[in-house]
Amino acid sequence: MNDRGLKHLSEDATGFGQAELRTLRDCLIRPRQVLEAYMTGGPEGGGIYARPLKLYLALCGILMLQLFVMGGSSMWLTTLSPETLAPLIEQSGKSRDAFMAHADNWMSLLLVPMNAVFYALFSAPLLRWWDDEDLGWRRAFRATFHYLNVWTIPIVPFGFLGYMPSTAVWFSLLMIVVGFVAFLRAGKDRWYSSTGVGVAKAALITLASFLASTVATVPLIAIGLAGGVYG
Repeated sequence: MNDRGLKHLSEDATGFGQAELRTLRDCLIRPRQVLEAYMTGGPEGGGIYARPLKLYLALCGILMLQLFVMGGSSMWLTTLSPETLAPLIEQSGKSRDAFMAHADNWMSLLLVPMNAVFYALFSAPLLRWWDDEDLGWRRAFRATFHYLNVWTIPIVPFGFLGYMPSTAVWFSLLMIVVGFVAFLRAGKDRWYSSTGVGVAKAALITLASFLASTVATVPLIAIGLAGGVYG
């Protein structure tokens, strides 16, 4: 089979081809140039790169796989008080283990995509506001998913640490640092011009992202509990 046939087979089997691999590489080594390509050349950067939303969904899929392998999202359920869980378990008519399993299944399924939605909703207004161009919402969300890709790509190899109680706090600190650096690397001369302003904006958008994650936890737990009762 020739190289072209292998390329098509890879794309058909995994959804990843040359454009995706090039995007992964350039998001790591030249994220600012990738952002400019997206802003001037359209959602595929002039035919060079993968669409940022498509790539971000693929990265989220890998994180979801890690979540399932590591045992799901049960650690969030264990933070709820017995007084909260007991009447819901009784209402469900299930054993505690069955209730927790059903709730965990729903939360594990929705944890990563729900966080992704809230990250985008909290970040896009800031990136649109900080850009000197009148981006409109379409390009603002395109820029947002590129920023999220630059943030997420280095995290993926270590994502499993976020689902272990012993390392979850350290992983959260790692995410803060990587997100902070991702903004500075991707947004130079577009979202900020001076280092001081860049650091301040990086701190603000990182805070907004973690606020988004906290807000997303509320409907996530509610859906999980509903799944435990009615699933």
